[in-house]
Amino acid sequence: MVLGTVYCMRLFEEFHTYTVYIKKARCGIVLSSPPLQAGISRGIKDEHKAADVVQESFIKAFINLNGFNTQKKFSSWIYRIVHNEAVNIIKKHQKEIVIPDGVDFESDENIENDFEQKEIIAKVEKCLGEIPILYSEPLALRYIEDKSYEEIGDILRIPMGTVATRMSRAKILMKHICQKD
Repeated sequence: MVLGTVYCMRLFEEFHTYTVYIKKARCGIVLSSPPLQAGISRGIKDEHKAADVVQESFIKAFINLNGFNTQKKFSSWIYRIVHNEAVNIIKKHQKEIVIPDGVDFESDENIENDFEQKEIIAKVEKCLGEIPILYSEPLALRYIEDKSYEEIGDILRIPMGTVATRMSRAKILMKHICQKD
């Protein structure tokens, strides 16, 4: 009889301690239970994710408090919930790769160069839009479309000498407009 009373008192104390945790979690108070968090830290390396697992577990325990079997230890029940939640998180984030701070990956891409190139193209297109089409068209064909003087002459149906003259005048106009901006 005495053993039963001691067991019930211990169970009540344990239940009361975890119930306080659960109620705080339900109110949005961030909880950390070092024993619970330590138990899952082997599977979840990220300290913040482990804390989130414990927090979510307390909320789930509160929601399912009626499902607790009073014949069992409350700590075992809460540990089981934490374990299940941790397994779910591990499965969910299994393909995530944690990249340590300070790690830099080499790449063939030069992002800075690409950005500068796009900036230059945008500025050139803006300047091209400000000069008359008579001069902007041959310039665009030459430097944006990468056409030869002969191809430009064929496209615009003008002699190659006229293409050269328009290109020269277009360059002078572009220089004045781009320097103005």
